[in-house]
Amino acid sequence: MAADIRVIGSYVQAMMICPRQVWLMSRQICPDEDNVYLELGRLIGSQAYGRERKEIHLGHLCLDLVRRGGREFVVGEVKKSSRAREAARMQLAFYLYELREMGVEAEGELLFPEERRRERVVLDANLAQQVEELKKRILAVIYRDKPPPPQKIPFCSKCAYAELCWA
Repeated sequence: MAADIRVIGSYVQAMMICPRQVWLMSRQICPDEDNVYLELGRLIGSQAYGRERKEIHLGHLCLDLVRRGGREFVVGEVKKSSRAREAARMQLAFYLYELREMGVEAEGELLFPEERRRERVVLDANLAQQVEELKKRILAVIYRDKPPPPQKIPFCSKCAYAELCWA
């Protein structure tokens, strides 16, 4: 693997759920693109919050939506449900951390349109430290020669990588 690997937001979310998925993603091993849950997530992401500016690519970051909230720059992360809320929160915290490293201060908002919920995320010192530690753990997984062994977790039933673990 190249020495200049960058952690991206999807690795952060995956790491919070399944480290094996991070390893597979880092090797460009594609999930089942016909997975109904992937398709549903894409549909929700494309249709929710129509008036907001959506999917902004900034370097290695792919932000679901951005807007001005008064004087604040707000980054939104859209998710189908709050089932993996902590993973989504850390993905958003990662974006806020990386933006801060670029000199951009922002606040975050987790958006669960199906549940009509919003949750504010602010990058404080504690959350920034959690992001730094998580980035190190992600890189350790990526640099492994073999993927972590599969572990049966509740998310497996809807995972687009399931056949690579349980076939």
